[in-house]
Amino acid sequence: AVHLTHAGDGQDRLFVVERNGVIRVFANGDETGQVANFLDLRDRVRSSPQEAGLFSMAFHPRYAQNGLFYIAYISGRGEFLSRISEFRVSPDNPDRALPSSERVLIELEQPHESHNGGQVAFGPDGMLYISFGDGQDPNDPFAHGQNPATLFSTILRIDVDRQEPGLAYAIPPDNPFIDREGFRAEIWAWGLRNPWRFSFDRLTGELWLGDVGQSSWEEINLIKRGDNYGWSQMEGFHCFPPGADCDPDEFELPVFEYDHRQGYSITGGFAYRGPRLP
Repeated sequence: AVHLTHAGDGQDRLFVVERNGVIRVFANGDETGQVANFLDLRDRVRSSPQEAGLFSMAFHPRYAQNGLFYIAYISGRGEFLSRISEFRVSPDNPDRALPSSERVLIELEQPHESHNGGQVAFGPDGMLYISFGDGQDPNDPFAHGQNPATLFSTILRIDVDRQEPGLAYAIPPDNPFIDREGFRAEIWAWGLRNPWRFSFDRLTGELWLGDVGQSSWEEINLIKRGDNYGWSQMEGFHCFPPGADCDPDEFELPVFEYDHRQGYSITGGFAYRGPRLP
């Protein structure tokens, strides 16, 4: 299991995303009771001992009315592709989605089975946010991190309720690079190595992200419109590779970093203000 979420439709169910390509659903209670296969995509998801698989899902803000949800996964058919797709729930069974309803929004050919994606989530603005890593072996050999002409190493922001010519979605008019030469208009933020998980602060709407480091440092980033987070010129607050020259003033630096003596592979988290946890 790699992701746990709910539909926000008032039915008090939980959905578990499994990397092998199955999404399961069960009642949220002291006893789970019956667990159903909400969606089984093992025939089209590429799952491997490395990082490929089904990564996450996000329910449309009007899911209770339109039955639409979105997933991020690696396609197991032919080329090695990251895929962002829309699906629809069965009109006859709320615990079963329709595999045949897939509408592909984005496909990104990957050069390697690492850092291929991670999260899809709707922001408080109703837009769909998507994370892609650099898709590579160590050291960013194709320099994806600082190449905004691609979708690698980015947070994307798209409008799934509209379509533009040649696209299965629309570009929000307030995206930062919509008229910028050399930048993909879908990009909201860039310069990220492996942004596996992010979440929105329900009070402020801020986007918080954990970016998985390489050699030494894990990052927590506050993602802001149009900012460059430095990979692969920087890792944490430090020039990369170690000993290289860089100008930290060119980049948005992390809110927090920790080194690998304390842990590896930051996963993500949530802003919390309640009394139950210190």
